[in-house]
Amino acid sequence: MDVAVFILVVLAFVALSGALVRLVRVPLPVLQIAIGAALAWPAKGLHVEIDPELFLLVFIPPLLFGDAFAAPKRELIELRRPILDLAVGLVFFTIVGFGYALHWLVPSIPLAVAFALAAVLSPTDAVAVSSIVDRNVVPARLMHILEGESLLNDASGLVMFRFAVAAALTGSFSFAAASLSFLYAVAAGILAGIAALFVAAKALQVLGRIGGTPAGAQVLVMVLLPFVAYLIAEHVGASGILAAVTAGLVTGTSGIFRHLSVSARIQAMSLWSTLTFVFNGALFILLGLQLPDIIRRVPPELTSRHWLFEPVLTVLILTLCVIGLRFLWIWIGDMASMIAARLGKRKAEPFGFRVRLAGSVAGVRGAITLAGILSLPLALQDGSPFPARDVVIFLAAGVIICSLVIASLALPRIARGLVEPGEDPGAAEERRARAGAAKAAIAKIERLASEGGEGEAAEARLAVADSIVAGYRRRIAASDEAEEARAEARESGRLELELRHAGIEAERAAVRAMFRTRQINDHTMRALLSEITLTEALLKSRRDRK
Repeated sequence: MDVAVFILVVLAFVALSGALVRLVRVPLPVLQIAIGAALAWPAKGLHVEIDPELFLLVFIPPLLFGDAFAAPKRELIELRRPILDLAVGLVFFTIVGFGYALHWLVPSIPLAVAFALAAVLSPTDAVAVSSIVDRNVVPARLMHILEGESLLNDASGLVMFRFAVAAALTGSFSFAAASLSFLYAVAAGILAGIAALFVAAKALQVLGRIGGTPAGAQVLVMVLLPFVAYLIAEHVGASGILAAVTAGLVTGTSGIFRHLSVSARIQAMSLWSTLTFVFNGALFILLGLQLPDIIRRVPPELTSRHWLFEPVLTVLILTLCVIGLRFLWIWIGDMASMIAARLGKRKAEPFGFRVRLAGSVAGVRGAITLAGILSLPLALQDGSPFPARDVVIFLAAGVIICSLVIASLALPRIARGLVEPGEDPGAAEERRARAGAAKAAIAKIERLASEGGEGEAAEARLAVADSIVAGYRRRIAASDEAEEARAEARESGRLELELRHAGIEAERAAVRAMFRTRQINDHTMRALLSEITLTEALLKSRRDRK
């Protein structure tokens, strides 16, 4: 019962945070972490012991799968070089630079443990990045690089974290063995993601052959997909995180959705949207629940002179160190790409100082960092306590919070003016695609209508075709390059939506009235209201695009 009440309380505050974020004007992750900390701060407040492995299994696969599925694949392929440079090269650069800096700043932390903390701090959090970074103020190219990096660097960072922990436990480290293990974890993780997708596709095919399978069963297969990918990879000693990311990246282009019924597709997209919000919010609230205990247990190694000032200063210095290393690596990569472009006689596209700084500040840390650092063993092989375990857990939590706060406060100011005013390139591309699809539909409908022969049936066929084609022509007009034509089409569309909404409200009122007078039963009412709601959702989608 206590666990059930705890889950309900967390879910209730996730919903509350969605409303409060409009009032307090702070990023949603920061607000949710603050809510979690407030719930756990009193002595009799909420407290929970997180099992890191269970934490990773429950939260990380679905969230990373959702982010990978939504990521723009074309841009990720085009920007694969800078993405891989950050996802792999920057990870190793951060481990070396931050590890030595931490060992110098806090000498009581052994070098191997310092490298372990650096490795678990090197991945940026895909969930936190998407929550913090505003697409309207950050250049699209930088945003795509940040998305791709955060999806891939979890695997490289956590694999190196395991190697560093093993070195701390055994006192030895083999570069050759570590390199081979890293390559195996990456390759096997990718294969596990593809294998899980194949299993899901076969399961949907079997359900489709049975016939009459409820849409909910098909949706459940899609929900289980990231968990299956993660578990397969972890079972063979590979990267479960990379497996979930791979499954998400490949799902959209694999053709698996053709095995889903129309209702199952709609339900799956709606359910994923809800799950993403719920898991995202619960994750950050759980992070906040850990903070009071971590703060109360400030390690004595950080409080030799001042109980509060010295730990806060240490966390701030380490956070700035992470940001500085990231800025330096981005600057080096930018210069290298400019030199390569000039040697290849191509046009160079440098970022510039402010874009580099925005990319450095936007590299926030989150759930994966905390889950990884909490998985540190309690003791060495000889039974003695793991060295500096409490210190690095405190520092990891501090850097997570500090990076989120700095990004929330500084990024809007740094990025102001980086995006030139005007139509978003993505919106222009969508407008052109919408017009092209409408033209193809008109051509197909007109060809079919002309094949209808003669007589009343043919006239009825042409009348219906003209009515359908008129809607497509309005869509083309709304996508016209000329602003005046688009304005007229938008006004016409606004009037159409207004009338359609009025009709929908009348339909809904009539259905409810028939139910009250017992002309229809509740089953019929729900079926009709579901259809009306779906139509209303489609109209809302059209209105939002305008």
